[in-house]
Amino acid sequence: MNRLLWFVQGLLAALFLFAGGTKLVLPPEALAGPVPLPTLFLRFIGICEILGAVGLVVPWLVGIRPILTPLAGAGLTVIMIGALLVSLVGEPILLALVPLITGLLTAFVAYGRWPATGSGGSPGS
Repeated sequence: MNRLLWFVQGLLAALFLFAGGTKLVLPPEALAGPVPLPTLFLRFIGICEILGAVGLVVPWLVGIRPILTPLAGAGLTVIMIGALLVSLVGEPILLALVPLITGLLTAFVAYGRWPATGSGGSPGS
């Protein structure tokens, strides 16, 4: 289970680093989606995604404040719920599968790394 969680954490970290980075560097016109959202809000989401990507890996890897890893997973799950709702409103239903699956994976990491579940191994392993 620990190896699966690490694999998913690494995959999600790469995804959110990319997604958050693009929200920070693209011009506002390129950020326009099917539902109009303020540019500052999208930049804020980008920062949250980058911080969440770091939080998915670094605290658990170094063993310092490992509780931040499941909290990052939970925070990214909330972002993915919002992305799912925006996708359902403004895009074809099939495209909503991406935030749905990503949200399920972030929830999996949050649950698997939560201290009470005990299935995620020890920090740094």
